[in-house]
Amino acid sequence: MTRALSRDRMTASDEALIRTLYEEHGRALLAYATRLTGDRAAAEDVVQETLIRAWRHSEALVSGKGSVRGWLLTVARNIITDRIRAREARPKEVAETPISAVESDHADSVVDSMVVMEALDQLSGDHRDVLVEVYFRDRSVGEAAKVLGVPPGTVKSRSHYALRALRDMFRSREVVLKEAAG
Repeated sequence: MTRALSRDRMTASDEALIRTLYEEHGRALLAYATRLTGDRAAAEDVVQETLIRAWRHSEALVSGKGSVRGWLLTVARNIITDRIRAREARPKEVAETPISAVESDHADSVVDSMVVMEALDQLSGDHRDVLVEVYFRDRSVGEAAKVLGVPPGTVKSRSHYALRALRDMFRSREVVLKEAAG
């Protein structure tokens, strides 16, 4: 109890200790903390917390074991490590997005769907069937192979060539649209 009471009142010698520590090691502590955090404001907080811990454990500083600067840098590193661990333990915060009373225009998605359906109609039946099973029905390669009655390797190669054909169709469509607009 007396130790807690004595810690509540900072004596002139405690204040001199902290002032001396800051004058001798403050710049090095700040540089070190800034390098570890990448943020000057966070580094200043770390330095402040380090000096508070030095005040609370002043006996460790005057014990003569090791260097004072080494002790301070170790405390600063531990504070930074604790903050990183605490941040990673919490779920990431996501900024709220305002909910709009007016829904966005869905015309673009309708046009996109029509373009994709038109392009699928231009593929061979085998290629179209593989894409429908894998992408629209969300089946794995093995599941699509069972449904279509073909080996999994055939599903993979057909989907590869079907996607390549779709990509070529969309590229040629884009060229035609650019020429028409230009």
